[in-house]
Amino acid sequence: MTKCKYSLCRMVFLFLLISSALSLRAQHLEKGIDSLIVKDFNDPNGPGGVFMVSRKGNPIYQKAVGKANLELGDNLSPENVFELGSMTKQFTAVAILMLEQAGKLKVEDPVLKYIPDYPNGEKITIHHLLTHTSGIKDFTKMKALADIAQKEMTPKMMVDFFKNEPADFAPGEKFEYNNSGYVLLGYLIEIISGMRYEDFIKNQIFDKVGMSRSYYASDRKVINKRAYGYHKKESGYVNKTMISFSVPFSSGSLMSTTGDMLKWQKALNGHLLLDAKETNKAFSKYKLNNGTEYTYGYGWHIRDINGTPTREHGGSIFGFKTMAVYIPGEDIYVIGLSNCDCNSPTRLVGEIAGFVLKGVKEKRW
Repeated sequence: MTKCKYSLCRMVFLFLLISSALSLRAQHLEKGIDSLIVKDFNDPNGPGGVFMVSRKGNPIYQKAVGKANLELGDNLSPENVFELGSMTKQFTAVAILMLEQAGKLKVEDPVLKYIPDYPNGEKITIHHLLTHTSGIKDFTKMKALADIAQKEMTPKMMVDFFKNEPADFAPGEKFEYNNSGYVLLGYLIEIISGMRYEDFIKNQIFDKVGMSRSYYASDRKVINKRAYGYHKKESGYVNKTMISFSVPFSSGSLMSTTGDMLKWQKALNGHLLLDAKETNKAFSKYKLNNGTEYTYGYGWHIRDINGTPTREHGGSIFGFKTMAVYIPGEDIYVIGLSNCDCNSPTRLVGEIAGFVLKGVKEKRW
């Protein structure tokens, strides 16, 4: 009986010791990340940001700073829905790969196969569009963009807007980030699938992954826990400039939460949407015509933190800036969503990822 009690006490002591150590590790992690965030996001009464870190699919840090709506004074929370901007591109890229997996296209296909009148369409491939190597004029750099920014455009109208512009370079000659290529990919998704891009993303991706708080953006829909976007002027904060989301379309018109984006990352890891072969295409580096390698796959930048490989992408759209970094070797996902385009989380998310990675390698948490 005494021996049994002794064993029980020892087990309780060990449990308390382990719990205390885990608590101290969590506190150290939280304190370290907080100290990074406060340098850039330090106005509790202005728009701010929501940040999340996950390890092995589970959140280990979440923080919301600032207001979701300045007029109402609502605080930001991890449940808030943000416009993603160019993080939309990874969903567009995966949609293309899903169609390839279903045998409906090949990334080597020329654009001409699906749009017979597209200029130079016999030389521009889907691969060129995915990797920003097509040479097509980026519509965001066209002066005439202001004329259509608030108009309701069909995908064909958007493609017609830029398709006859002189090319910046021959396909495959150069890597140059390009929104037009991803608008064209969205149009191809509609042509090949027979579905609106918006419906394809919702039915084939959001619903399958369980991303119930993710949407094709709208300023008219009532979206629960929407984070409102802001600019900062000399006089103070102002509401974001209104645009038609049919203009950025498949290059930048999706909305989501940090929690839903974690579901997305887990779905990619678990091959819920793509098999290993197609997934590998998204996260590979490719080469230009002259053999030079560039650090972009299909919808993601393929980079590293001090030699440790990462998959990264950010986004920027009126009133919002976003960034996410995934470290596949350690299954670390870091995401930051900001509701003021005055405050980009890009550098900060990279710093957080580096801090967490260092701690994991040193076995500090």
